[in-house]
Amino acid sequence: MMPARMYDLTAMRAPVEQPVICRDLVSTQDFSPEETKSLFELTHIIKHRPADFRGALAGKQLVLFFEKASLRTRLTFEAGMASLGGTSLFMDQTRSLLGEREPVCDIARNVERWVDAVVLRTYSHKTIVEMARHTCIPVINALSDSEHPCQAFADFFTLEEKFGDLSKVHLAYIGDGNNVAHSLMLAAAALGTSISVATPEGYAPGPEMTAAAKRIARTTGAIIDITHDAVKAVTGANAIYTDVWASMGQEAEAAERAKIFAPYQVNDKLFSYAAPHAVFMHCLPAHRGEEVTASVIDSPRSIVFDQAENRMHIQKAILLLLLGSGMRTAPTRSNHA
Repeated sequence: MMPARMYDLTAMRAPVEQPVICRDLVSTQDFSPEETKSLFELTHIIKHRPADFRGALAGKQLVLFFEKASLRTRLTFEAGMASLGGTSLFMDQTRSLLGEREPVCDIARNVERWVDAVVLRTYSHKTIVEMARHTCIPVINALSDSEHPCQAFADFFTLEEKFGDLSKVHLAYIGDGNNVAHSLMLAAAALGTSISVATPEGYAPGPEMTAAAKRIARTTGAIIDITHDAVKAVTGANAIYTDVWASMGQEAEAAERAKIFAPYQVNDKLFSYAAPHAVFMHCLPAHRGEEVTASVIDSPRSIVFDQAENRMHIQKAILLLLLGSGMRTAPTRSNHA
């Protein structure tokens, strides 16, 4: 793996040579702490000087396989790729999941001959892992049942814009210990951020993800705290984050989950325990009156649409870092188990 490159905001003009910092983005862990910081530096440049990057990926083609409905993820990848001079091809898999018509390994070996990168939004994380294992082009996880790395990177980039030094930020995540929670913990660990995750009993983040985040945190000084006490988690926090209580594919559990998660609603009372300058975050779509009240998400302290905007900027940086050199590798895979 090549070392992360540092970018000079004052001296850099149009990108001439971009490093490949990681072959794939299957997991948030695929970017080291140093590479994550480098990703944020490049994102700042892209966001403030987009004209410098027009044509940076001219001639490149991106295919998006989506098993789940999408607004932000699809549009931010397509708009971002177009602004870099590339082309996107969308494959709607909502009626036929990847692997049902033909094996994922065969799909992988086909698409690597036609396009330059693959973006997947799937139910099963194993689908993304298998795609990455069997193709020689970059594979990007745009959401799976295990992780949501692009969202987490955009979220912490937004926090950096708001507060600066992320090592001094305390993020409180309230709700289901799901894919978003997993990637937020891993990103917090890489960036030296303090994160408290409060969930009902039985809904905590996966033990493997928690262990991985704590392992990274030991090298960066991050604090990873898992609790069932929402008030404890948000006390003094700079940001409070929540997600829907029932994700896509869990609709049958929605009524039961609504009862279990009711004490974890982000409302004005819970928000009062946070720092006076605290902001509210949500990956969207949000269910007002469930995981968050309208008085919180629609208030001036909400930065949910800043997060949504930054999805495009962070994904443009990811695409540049993975595709900028135009390098392809042999299809032998060993990075992902």
